Amino acid sequence: MSSSRTLITGAMVAGALVSAAALPAQAEDRRAPVRSAVVLGKIQYDSPGRDNGSNRSLNAEWVDVTNTGRQAVNLRGWTLSDSDGNRYTFDLRLPGRSTVRVHTGTGRDTRSDVYQDSRRYIWSNVSDTATLRNDRDRAIDAKSWGRRR
Repeated sequence: MSSSRTLITGAMVAGALVSAAALPAQAEDRRAPVRSAVVLGKIQYDSPGRDNGSNRSLNAEWVDVTNTGRQAVNLRGWTLSDSDGNRYTFDLRLPGRSTVRVHTGTGRDTRSDVYQDSRRYIWSNVSDTATLRNDRDRAIDAKSWGRRR
């Protein structure tokens, strides 16, 4: 009887150790979204009208990043990227309950509009994924459209 208790106790301890060892691996998964008040909002990935490559047309392609919380969030070092690896790095503080629009082309950054300073379109009209990551490179939010590549 005592040998079966020892076996059961040993199995329970081994199971607890394996479970505890698995926890840090789950916590380090950079693909799993982190809970945040900052989220991706509307995305205009297809610039209206003809895609003529003008700065006006480039800036009609944009992504909204919204802070749904009441407290300001420091976005310095956060990134917004597409499936091809194009990356915009933020250097701003986003007030609570506010939105900043990230335009593709060039322009003068304000509290509500920032510019990637690209001379070409970033977001694919066919299919793409916009991914927002924090300054520790952890996924915060992502939105996809079109057919998967």
